[in-house]
Amino acid sequence: MNRGEIWSVNLDPTIGAEIKKTRPAVIVSDNSVGLLPLRVIDPVTDWKPHYGAAVWMVKLEPNVMNLLTKLSAVDCFQVRSVSQTRFVKKIGEVSEDEMKEIEQALSAVLHL
Repeated sequence: MNRGEIWSVNLDPTIGAEIKKTRPAVIVSDNSVGLLPLRVIDPVTDWKPHYGAAVWMVKLEPNVMNLLTKLSAVDCFQVRSVSQTRFVKKIGEVSEDEMKEIEQALSAVLHL
């Protein structure tokens, strides 16, 4: 489980407006950080046109590298640390350029 990989992750149970169900997520934590069996992820959801105005949403086009099946968005506002036991299956990975866009969105959300 490495930074930039897309995994199917079981995010349930959730509370309130937290993103739900088993869905793709991008690992955003550095591979060398942390002693616990956790990874920091950003969940992936269906792309909607109004997401273009949100600095925390990063559009992902399906391709042979990410192996997504539809136009999607990385929701950097829903960043969270999850147990590795929630990871179901590796799907693919994002490109370096997409990872840079995710980093910029996280920077905006976290005011870094």
